[in-house]
Amino acid sequence: MSEAAFVKGLLLAVPASFVAVHLFGRLGRLGAVLGIAVGIAAGLAATALLPSGQIGYVASFVLMASIYAVLSLGLNVQWGYTGLFNIGIAAFFAVGAFTTALVTTRMPEGPLAAFSQQAFGFGMPFLVGVLAAGAVSGVVAWAIGRPTLKLRDDYLAIATIGIAEVVRLIFQNERWLANGPQPLRGIPQPLNCLTQTDGCGYLPAAVNAFFSPLTPRDYPFVYLAVVALVLVVVYLVLERMIESPWGRVLRAVREEESSARMNGKDAAAFKIQAFVVGAVIMGIGGALYAHYMVSIDYSHFDPLYATFLIWVMLMLGGSGNNRGAILGAFVIWGIWTGTASLIDEIRPALAAISSDLPARGPYLRFLFISILLLAILRFRPQGLIGEKRRTS
Repeated sequence: MSEAAFVKGLLLAVPASFVAVHLFGRLGRLGAVLGIAVGIAAGLAATALLPSGQIGYVASFVLMASIYAVLSLGLNVQWGYTGLFNIGIAAFFAVGAFTTALVTTRMPEGPLAAFSQQAFGFGMPFLVGVLAAGAVSGVVAWAIGRPTLKLRDDYLAIATIGIAEVVRLIFQNERWLANGPQPLRGIPQPLNCLTQTDGCGYLPAAVNAFFSPLTPRDYPFVYLAVVALVLVVVYLVLERMIESPWGRVLRAVREEESSARMNGKDAAAFKIQAFVVGAVIMGIGGALYAHYMVSIDYSHFDPLYATFLIWVMLMLGGSGNNRGAILGAFVIWGIWTGTASLIDEIRPALAAISSDLPARGPYLRFLFISILLLAILRFRPQGLIGEKRRTS
């Protein structure tokens, strides 16, 4: 095994270890040790057995699925634990992505400045951009939640999807804010210097030496480890919050709001808190997405792509269960990317039926996912991993 393959295997081991630790969770500390060992073994085995092109695809797939898992966790707080029917996920996704882009990039300079406009550019580090994305999304959620959370579920859904479209159209038409309909480019990628010849000057020499076998084409492996760590932190924090008295009140509000009120709980306040927490997590997911894509525009946050898919992920995995939210993200992203190849394979057959059908391939993917959602709701409404039964 080459040095580059060894480093890639260890980076792939980060998400693999997270999964393995949970599989052996009942064994306590021994399970944690076994999980990490299995994760490392799985990562190294993947890089040793798969061709370089395929292992690169695996890294990109896990990376995007992990970003969607963060978004699915945010929705799980709102719908899975509190029963808030939010159809405006794309709004917080977009706000998080554009916020981190504006915070971490610098104002355009030179001859191209006339073709690229933005309201501000502070050139701040990646972590500051992610935190700002979560904070701004939370503030927007609070401003939206104050009036809309007083509505019934159906009206709340209508309001949030309308707000999501307003946010998307603002980023599409207001050029002074984030370059209008044109892409906002040059979003920095954290730790990309590790794949450069000189390494990162602000990191210890041992760290630069470890990553030295990697090339710029291997950057997805580095960013995968970053995204996986963020996903793990978000998951662990949410698990602690949901198991706390705060989480129990959320479930009480979801199951019987009037009874929660009779027991002295301010249901409206808890619903706003859950809405804001979920939006903060969605904003963080948007930030992770922006730094991976490097260039974003309003079209990335279409409701079908940035809301519908995330709902299907949560429904398939199991609402009210954070593990289910993560599992659903990986399964649906696998189906979504797999159907792209399937549509390419059946294009000749589609063309034989009608010359217009091959151009409608993307819509066939949504049709397939829609049918899958109906099947989930009909035959497995609790999802692949149902909500945990709690006796207290």
